[in-house]
Amino acid sequence: MAFETNLENLELIKQSAKDFAEQYIRPHVMEWDEVQHFPIDLMHELGKHGFLGVVVPHEYGGSGLGYHEYVTIIEEIAKVCGSIGLSVAAHNSLCTGHILMFGNEEQKKKYLPKLASGEWIGAWGLTEPNTGSDAGRMQCVAQKDGDYYVLNGAKSWITHGKSGNVAVVIARTGELLDSRGMTAFIVERGTPGFNAGKKENKLGMRASETAEMIFDNCRIHQSQILGEVGEGFVQSLKILDGGRISIAALSVGIAKGAYEASVKYSKERQQFGQPISSFQAISFKLADMATKIEAAELLVRQAAELKNNHKKVTVQSAMAKYYASEISVQVSTDAVQIFGGYGYTKDFPVEKFYRDSKLCTIGEGTSEIQKLVISRELLK
Repeated sequence: MAFETNLENLELIKQSAKDFAEQYIRPHVMEWDEVQHFPIDLMHELGKHGFLGVVVPHEYGGSGLGYHEYVTIIEEIAKVCGSIGLSVAAHNSLCTGHILMFGNEEQKKKYLPKLASGEWIGAWGLTEPNTGSDAGRMQCVAQKDGDYYVLNGAKSWITHGKSGNVAVVIARTGELLDSRGMTAFIVERGTPGFNAGKKENKLGMRASETAEMIFDNCRIHQSQILGEVGEGFVQSLKILDGGRISIAALSVGIAKGAYEASVKYSKERQQFGQPISSFQAISFKLADMATKIEAAELLVRQAAELKNNHKKVTVQSAMAKYYASEISVQVSTDAVQIFGGYGYTKDFPVEKFYRDSKLCTIGEGTSEIQKLVISRELLK
C-alpha cells in the first residue's frame, strides 16, 4: 500500500515532537513515575504546541493534520515516556475524537477549541468495574426525567478520570444487552453528582492518571447527548477503531525507545575485551527487535492511511494494535535482557519501557479481543 503524505512536513512534525519530548518530558520521567504524578501543566503545554487536537480541523482550534502525523507524534513522545504518550493518545482519539466525529455543530464549537488547546483535559468512559470487554452488560444507567437524564453508576480504568475537565460517558438508556440501548453524553467536571473515585496504583504508565468516575443522581441535559439516543455503543465501536491505531502507535514508540537504548548500550558495554554488540547472541536479538518494530510500524501506517481516506479500518486497526502491543512487550523484555542486571534497575530506562509496554496489550481491547474482532471479520 502506498502511503499518501507530505514526507517533508512529516519530518518537521516528527522533529517538533522529538524536541518537545526531550525538553519537557525526559528530565522528569522517573520523578513522575515514582510518585504517580500526572503533570497537568505539561498537558497544557502539549496543547499549546498543537499535540492535543492533532486531527481536529483549524476551524475548531485544532492542528488540522492527518493520522500519519498523529501516529508520528505519539511514537516520538512514547519513545521518551509511554505514560505521556498514553495521555496524548487518550485525549486525542477518545474524548476529543468522539465529539469531533459525532458532536453537533454547537457541541463542536463549545468543546473542541478547549480540548485542542489543552485548556481542558478530556476523559472517556465506557469500561465499568464488572464490564470490561463485555460492555453490553453495563450497569451505569441514565434515566429520562423531562429534558434531563439522571445518571447513576461508575466507570473504571478511565484515563484522566480524576483530572479531566470534561468526559464523554456511555450509559445505558435501554434494555440490558441491547446494542441500541446505550447513549453517549458529554459531562462536564463540576456537574453535581459527578465525582472522582479511586486512582489506580499501577505497574506501569504511572504518570498517566487512571481513576474511577462516579455518578450519583447526576443530571445531564438532553442537549449533552452525542448523536441520537441509543447510538452510544455503536459510536463507541467506531471510536475504538481509531483508538486502536493510537495504542498501536504508542506500542511502536515504546518498542523503539527500548530498542534504541539497547543499541546504544550494546555498543558501550564491554565484556571479554569487546562491546557486547559484537556477540551474535546480542546482535541477533537486536535484529529480531528491529524487524518486529518495522513490521508493526507498517501495520500502523496501513491503518492510518485507511483512516485518512475515511475507509473501514476495523480489521487493520485491530491487527495493528494486536501485533504492535505484543511486540512492544517482546522488544522491551529483550531490552532488559541485553542490559542484564542494569536493566533491572531504575537507573537505566529499559525497566520502565518493560513495565509500560504491558498496558498496551490490555487497554482499548485486550489482545484476545483483537483476535476476536479480526477473526469475526475474516469469517463473515
